[in-house]
Amino acid sequence: QVQLVESGGGLVQAGASLRLSCVTSELTFNKYAMGWFRQAPGKEREVVAAVNWSGRVTNYADAVKGRFTVGRDNARDTVYLQMNNLKPEDTAVYYCAASMVTTREQSQYTYWGQGTQVTVSS
Repeated sequence: QVQLVESGGGLVQAGASLRLSCVTSELTFNKYAMGWFRQAPGKEREVVAAVNWSGRVTNYADAVKGRFTVGRDNARDTVYLQMNNLKPEDTAVYYCAASMVTTREQSQYTYWGQGTQVTVSS
């Protein structure tokens, strides 16, 4: 059974950094693009970043460009999200997901993790 498990969330102050990890199992990891999404309270889930199977192609939401970096380690079946200069508006549950295509479209993602909470205080 395919599993995606996120970790690395927490409570930080504005301006701090966090690194989220998403470890996958039972997934042919290097055949999948990976995405990070987030959902804030009372809001719809939105894309944060996506990375293609090799890690060479990335895509970011405008709100996080220049602050967040997505990367992957295919040898470890893991995708990362480095988040710098965090802002209170980044507070959300962050999810990783796997897709056969590199896309920002949530409907194209087949497998999802359970999420990790990120809270940024002002």
